[in-house]
Amino acid sequence: MLEFYTKDTADILLAKLRDRAENVSADVLNTVAAIISDVRKDGDAALRMYTERFDGVSPESFFLSDKEKKEYTDRVPEELKRSLRLAASNIRAFSGRQIRGSVSYEDGGKRMGERLIPLKRVGIYVPGGTAAYPSSVLMNAIPARTAGVEEIIMVTPPKSGGINPAVVYAAELAGVDRILTVGGAQAVAALAYGTESIPKVDKIVGPGNIFVAMAKKLVFGTVDIDMIAGPSEILIIADSGADPEFVAADLLSQAEHDRLAAAILLSDSEDLARAADAMLERQIGILPRADIASESIRRFGSAVIMPSLEECAELSDLIAPEHLELAVRDPESLLVKVRNAGSVFLGDYTPEPLGDYFAGPNHVLPTNGTARFASPLSVDAFMKRSQYLSYSKDELLDAGEHIIRLAESEGLGAHARSVRIRMEKNGR
Repeated sequence: MLEFYTKDTADILLAKLRDRAENVSADVLNTVAAIISDVRKDGDAALRMYTERFDGVSPESFFLSDKEKKEYTDRVPEELKRSLRLAASNIRAFSGRQIRGSVSYEDGGKRMGERLIPLKRVGIYVPGGTAAYPSSVLMNAIPARTAGVEEIIMVTPPKSGGINPAVVYAAELAGVDRILTVGGAQAVAALAYGTESIPKVDKIVGPGNIFVAMAKKLVFGTVDIDMIAGPSEILIIADSGADPEFVAADLLSQAEHDRLAAAILLSDSEDLARAADAMLERQIGILPRADIASESIRRFGSAVIMPSLEECAELSDLIAPEHLELAVRDPESLLVKVRNAGSVFLGDYTPEPLGDYFAGPNHVLPTNGTARFASPLSVDAFMKRSQYLSYSKDELLDAGEHIIRLAESEGLGAHARSVRIRMEKNGR
């Protein structure tokens, strides 16, 4: 099932992954731009029109009432509620350790610093298509609440039978203030520009389909966004001691996400890779989402046989995967050789789903090679920095000549005069 490569042919895989990342049609771009334009112009009326067209639902109100929230949460099984509460506790504990203090220092008559200020209002997108994700609610809303965001608005696509009750329960757990039953590019536009009933936000976070991702890209600058999320990917570096059954199961854990998801195995042992491939073929047929996983594996399932684990790590850095599992005898020693990965899972008993649902580190991660420069979602994403500085008269006068010289070298006479006028008034 996996397509096999060697060190000499790995460039073919890299090219295939690059093409996957850039696979956005002009039709998608034009469609999303038109939706955003309509929502900006017609507000709630455009939202209703697109909700009826795409979701087959005609909502009286976009927002869930307290009564509706309770009706949804009452339908969630107690066992699932308990699991969600434990996951929320773990995420909250990890997020709490990400809080950083402001910076301030003094040097004679100079005082400078940086303030950390929470964003005022944030919008969270929660998918509702081929799968609905209460875990995404927790991963997006808890860091926002931990950062001190004043208002969190969640959007999720409606369905004729209602939305996923577990999504509503997760929103209540995580401290979401309002739940908006609208999805797609139209929901992103409403959050970015506001409508008659929906206030505009400062930042939009959360995963979605290609239309949601493109909408986030187009509204960036009007609002901040977390990232342009692409299809999911997992890369596993495994040595001869890895369990091929575990490796196969973990590759499939991402392949089932999306037909464009990529599942990649790098190993210095061809025997291990062949055994994992055989296990993958045995396991894929029993999956509830076997059709999606099968197409994903057919298109992007890959195994690369490398001369050493160190060279596996080098190739992994070129791919810069969203999820990286180190299924090797000494994962800690290999971890220090890895630079580019969204989240790294160490050892046989740290599978990727542990991070997706429960452990605490965020599962909103850079995709499509953007782990070269981007970071996981965190408390920092919901805070902005503002600097301040204070100079005494003597400190400014002492620095004045340098400031004037630098300003004049750039041809900015008014900048220079702003300082010169103060120096002249003080006989300098």
